[in-house]
Amino acid sequence: MGKIVNSAEMVRIRTDLRREKKLLVFTNGCFDIIHRGHIEYLQKAKALGDTLIVGINTDASVRRIKGEHRPIIEQDDRLYIVSNLSPVDFVCPFDEDTPLQLITLLEPDILVKGADWDINAIVGKNIVENHGGRVVRIDFLPNRSTSGIIERILDRFSKPVSK
Repeated sequence: MGKIVNSAEMVRIRTDLRREKKLLVFTNGCFDIIHRGHIEYLQKAKALGDTLIVGINTDASVRRIKGEHRPIIEQDDRLYIVSNLSPVDFVCPFDEDTPLQLITLLEPDILVKGADWDINAIVGKNIVENHGGRVVRIDFLPNRSTSGIIERILDRFSKPVSK
């Protein structure tokens, strides 16, 4: 088994972690164009526990959430890239708009989202807290986002190139 896992493999991993009394941290996202903000976010998430599992939206899920022109980077590449980042132990794709099914399956000890999320709007919060876990919001690195990168690219290439 590699670092890219399906939900059945995640359940086995979770069972092993419980037996070993290790803390499971879960977060999720599109992770479309990887940038420094993603890396720092994942480093902070990993520091909260022993094992970090990242749920990654499938291409279809990203299109429903972000629009027809996203993702920029296809699903298999996003899974590969994120699975090879040092803070990440495992990645799992999910096709729903939210990771609720994964969170329900895993019952992570710590659920991590960005600080831009209202604590009461975080999907899976009640599941995690009802099982004795906690929800942590992590501040983003300012001015670092995939949408911002895309906007800068479009802006730069929409103007005539000077010689």
